[in-house]
Amino acid sequence: MVDIVDENLNTIGSVPKDEAHKRGLLHVTVISEVIDSKGRWTLVKQASDKQDPGQYVSPVGGHVRTGESYDDALKREALEEMGLQDFAFKNVGKGIYNRFVNGHQENHYFVVYEIYSNSEPTLNEESVGFRRFTKEEIITLTKKDPELFGDAFHFVIKNIYGLLHQP
Repeated sequence: MVDIVDENLNTIGSVPKDEAHKRGLLHVTVISEVIDSKGRWTLVKQASDKQDPGQYVSPVGGHVRTGESYDDALKREALEEMGLQDFAFKNVGKGIYNRFVNGHQENHYFVVYEIYSNSEPTLNEESVGFRRFTKEEIITLTKKDPELFGDAFHFVIKNIYGLLHQP
């Protein structure tokens, strides 16, 4: 179950996740960049059955369950998707990301974090690999080779970080 929210993150109901997607209802997803002590961002390459197959995306992301805090959802997803535990983190922003993909409407309210970790990731079945990028590489490559990155990652770096607006 996920909570359905309005544009101010007020809960207005709860439905199964599949129903939220089927009906295009706005619900919360936590997203996190993982940044090491050298300032490099760890991105994961999505498996062929995921939304952005073969593209690099934020390494931690998932739905907030009904009654779950955003921080608790972040910790759960970081463990499930990267094997990360006991890490420092901070909230860096939020934004509504709405797209049609894989036959349904994803209408997500992204609550975006940064996780600070030098740990080697332990990936689950959603990812087929990872790579560390400097911020400068991300800025250059999203302009030079935008297809290297998934659409949701473009949204995050443009709307949360403002990186695509830099010269």
